[in-house]
Amino acid sequence: MHKAYVIGHITVRDADKWSLYRSRVPATLAPWGAELIFRGRRAAVLAGEHAHSDVVVIGFPDTAAIADWYASEAYRALIPLREEAAEVLLLSFSAG
Repeated sequence: MHKAYVIGHITVRDADKWSLYRSRVPATLAPWGAELIFRGRRAAVLAGEHAHSDVVVIGFPDTAAIADWYASEAYRALIPLREEAAEVLLLSFSAG
């Protein structure tokens, strides 16, 4: 098994809704053995183009855990709030 990661590129549209969404995500991650690795704001674009201002990196045991988390009822219930709060691009990566 290879560790896997979800990387989110984010542009917040509604700070209050985004804060509510962020407060609810950790409970959806726990059953899948996931952990927040990094959350931050863009300092500079060094090459190419990148429209989003924020980033999040979440570590998972493997890509199956990512798929199960994303398909879970708990996380799916948060997607409408996420879509109201921000423009989000989520990517899944496998290490190794």
